[in-house]
Amino acid sequence: MTDLDEFCTCNFKNIKMNTENKNLQFKTNINCGGCVAKVTPFLNEAEGISNWEVDTTNKDKILSVNSSGITKDDVIRKVQEAGFKIEPINQ
Repeated sequence: MTDLDEFCTCNFKNIKMNTENKNLQFKTNINCGGCVAKVTPFLNEAEGISNWEVDTTNKDKILSVNSSGITKDDVIRKVQEAGFKIEPINQ
């Protein structure tokens, strides 16, 4: 097991939009470094994400997204396009 398998943080350029930043969290089945690598291009190409991370050590495999405009539904769609299960955590 590598450090990537335990926790991955991916930072991307801030996209300027006229919305306030929000932290969105989701339960997923993204459970290893290979899964993180598979979902990365889908989240990288999504506009409105400042940064994101997956805590693969958490039993719920929590995806945290710092939104600079992207909606929960858009994040869900992107992760599903990558082939993973995802559901929002009520906040």
